[in-house]
Amino acid sequence: MSAQDTPFPAGWPRQIRAGRTDGSLAAYGWCHQCGDFHHLPFGDAEREAGRLLDRLERQGSIGLPGSLAATDPRCSTTPLFGKERGKMFGVLECLAADASRHWLFAFSGQFNGRWLVPGWVPPLFDVDAFQALVTPVERRIKELGRLMADHPRTGERHRVLRRQRKQLSRHLMAAIHKLYRLTNFRGQQGGLEEACRTRTTMPTGMGDCCAPKLLAHAATLDLAPISLAEFYFGRENRSKNRQHGCFYPPCHDKCQPLLGFLLCGADQKRAAYGR
Repeated sequence: MSAQDTPFPAGWPRQIRAGRTDGSLAAYGWCHQCGDFHHLPFGDAEREAGRLLDRLERQGSIGLPGSLAATDPRCSTTPLFGKERGKMFGVLECLAADASRHWLFAFSGQFNGRWLVPGWVPPLFDVDAFQALVTPVERRIKELGRLMADHPRTGERHRVLRRQRKQLSRHLMAAIHKLYRLTNFRGQQGGLEEACRTRTTMPTGMGDCCAPKLLAHAATLDLAPISLAEFYFGRENRSKNRQHGCFYPPCHDKCQPLLGFLLCGADQKRAAYGR
């Protein structure tokens, strides 16, 4: 099978609440490393994701039940129904070498400004290194914005400051992308560019979605992925293609270019663990 032959199941994306058993693919992608197509089904992860969805609705928090985080305002799901809108949540079913089953949970991007929340997989970069890189540059970007406000929009000084801010933002995004480290189930590691081999500009937020975070974390824990499911929680997004309580596959522009690399070796890992 070639990259051009990559199948797109009919009716993609799916928008259902839970309980589907039609066998369609939850995640798939072409791996440039091995030259093959890899995929993962919805399977039992969809039922577990349905239980997570119900818990989030009842509890109103992403904190683990009974934990201090469950009452922490920063873990409240209320903002997801406000101006900031909702986000994706994902569940990955995994198998360990001793044949025990494990569940991993992820949210896309940050949650109320937090990258790290107990019980949820971490991002694909070192958070301390991220903050050390971003904080001073963002401070300068905001300073340039304030300076721009002091000059007429049609003036030369305003245009110079705008170019400086745009260039600074572009360089910052490139530097952020270099912080990401992905691990697959063959034990191979690489950055975003190595994983997807894209020749175009990588979109903002690439690597921050649930599926890449879940798969890379499972690989670092030496777990074998079995099934995957993701749902949207909160107020519909601005493009209105994400609705609360609906299940969706990983996004085409930010996730799928990485999934082939991340899933590479998963079949062999499952076979080695007796699945």
